[in-house]
Amino acid sequence: MTSERSDIEAAIHHLHEAHTDEKVGQRLNWLRAGVLGANDGIVSVAGVVVGVAAATPGNVVAIMTAGVAALVAGAFSMAGGEYVSVSTQRDTEKALIAKEVQELSEQPAAELAELTGLYRKRGLSAKLARQVAEELTAHDALAAHAEVELGIDPEELTSPWLAALSSFVAFTIGALIPLILAMVSGDHTILVAAGAVVLGLFLTGWISASLGRAPLLPAILRNVLMGSATMVATYLIGLLFGVAIG
Repeated sequence: MTSERSDIEAAIHHLHEAHTDEKVGQRLNWLRAGVLGANDGIVSVAGVVVGVAAATPGNVVAIMTAGVAALVAGAFSMAGGEYVSVSTQRDTEKALIAKEVQELSEQPAAELAELTGLYRKRGLSAKLARQVAEELTAHDALAAHAEVELGIDPEELTSPWLAALSSFVAFTIGALIPLILAMVSGDHTILVAAGAVVLGLFLTGWISASLGRAPLLPAILRNVLMGSATMVATYLIGLLFGVAIG
């Protein structure tokens, strides 16, 4: 009996560790999303600054106005998009939990059998899976089903407001890098903005690769090359319109 009890506790502990790893992974995904938001801020605002600087060389007011407008529009757009997306996700999670509550109330035996089957798929023996399912069901049936069947923690649903704020802040921080440097660059706005982009993209590429445990060099090169291509494109467009206006 003591041995059986130890096996059950070990199995529950193992499953809890797996769930903890999943939550850590979710947090890393949020952090990577923040890094990508900063990346968007760097490229978007620097692209506008470079394009306007190429079209109107020396016109600091026009360059800064365009840069600030790009920062504000981009930050609110990112925040709004994230809010809508996460709100939809949260509504879906709440609907799934409500359905689970109804099923647990109407057909508890079937739900216990389902939970047992899910633990069997995770590698537990039939007997141990049944025992674990029964103990977790007795403790908190909804939490057990939500965790294993849905991959949701009913106590920690995603916050759309937090997601929106995170995106807003991340984009703004990234956008401020080329904007501030361009503001103090004098007659070298384009070169300074381009340098800021390369530096910023190097850092965000390195951070995102490190978080994902991916090879650093390919991730950094992709990031820098794509951002640099954006700078070249906006610079050429600025030159084209500048010549046309002139």
